[in-house]
Amino acid sequence: MPGTTLPSIPHYVAAQPTQEPLEWADLPIIDISKAVTPEGRSELAPRVRDAMRTQGFLYVINHGWDQAKNDRAFDIADLPFAQVPEDEKKTFAGDIKQTGSFRGYKLRNYWHIDNGVHDQLEHYNLHRSIYEQQQHPKALSPVLPEIRAFAEHNHYNVLHPILRLLALGMELPENTLVDLHGFDSKGETYVRFMKYYPRTEEEEAKTNNVWLKGHTDFGTITILWSQPVTALQIFSPDGKWRWIKHIPNALVINAGDAMEFLSGGFYKATIHRVMQPPVDQRGNTRVGAFYFAMTDDDVKLVPFAESPALEQTGIVRRCDDADAPTMEQWRRGRTRAYGQSELKRKDNVVEEEVINGVVVKHYN
Repeated sequence: MPGTTLPSIPHYVAAQPTQEPLEWADLPIIDISKAVTPEGRSELAPRVRDAMRTQGFLYVINHGWDQAKNDRAFDIADLPFAQVPEDEKKTFAGDIKQTGSFRGYKLRNYWHIDNGVHDQLEHYNLHRSIYEQQQHPKALSPVLPEIRAFAEHNHYNVLHPILRLLALGMELPENTLVDLHGFDSKGETYVRFMKYYPRTEEEEAKTNNVWLKGHTDFGTITILWSQPVTALQIFSPDGKWRWIKHIPNALVINAGDAMEFLSGGFYKATIHRVMQPPVDQRGNTRVGAFYFAMTDDDVKLVPFAESPALEQTGIVRRCDDADAPTMEQWRRGRTRAYGQSELKRKDNVVEEEVINGVVVKHYN
């Protein structure tokens, strides 16, 4: 992070990793440092392609930040929650339903989970520019340069290499997807800091221990900085929910709806959910740090039909190309509706809603 003397801030102490015998997802681990050379990209591209075509999730290691910088990132991630008074949080709360944007706070009890129970999760979202697009709480002012460095690191050292590998996996020029994700372009790619709080036993019973229903992300790529409180599960190809295991200083990468649109179904937007942590971690808060990537706002989410890989596998469209939304239309529609709209139950597992003419499924 920038500078040699960093502002003094409280240290966030996370829970110890669980010792419970859980069923873990078997995800590939990608050494992203190899992606700096053409030979390394040739080696990694098939592995990333296969991971995103099957499970839709993978780990990234050796991304350029050490454990000390990782620890500092989580100290900063806790600031918007532990060091900002509740009244000040409300002044920076986003008008999510009106604007279709998560900028600012999403406060607790905004999303309906099930049976009248609402979320116990708050997050603070910063447009990747950090300075130009919004104002921030006073407690964040000293660390804004570090948050900007966090955004740039995610964008250039993680997102862009992953996008190059995904393009190569589709046999497209390697910058095909990178060129749609400009750091300074008009778009909503953002940093998110998040904090889950423990719930009551009654709330757990009413929701079957689900903290966030099964869903897909609506952008192209999500970068989650691994943290020790186990709660994230993915819906595996064999129809089973499996836990994501914590790997120190690793990143968890997954594809979202926009990537599935652009790839014509070649890459999967994987269903995932958040559950009550294992017994030995209950009662702890869970702080998260994320980078949610989207294309530039004006990109129309239609498949790269010129991909030789798609010519072989065929294109799976969720809507006609003529009706496909732009990234801005899709992100605003999904953001406004999430946790607020009435879902239609299809069966005992799936609930549905329609966003911009596209069916969106939720799994409970």
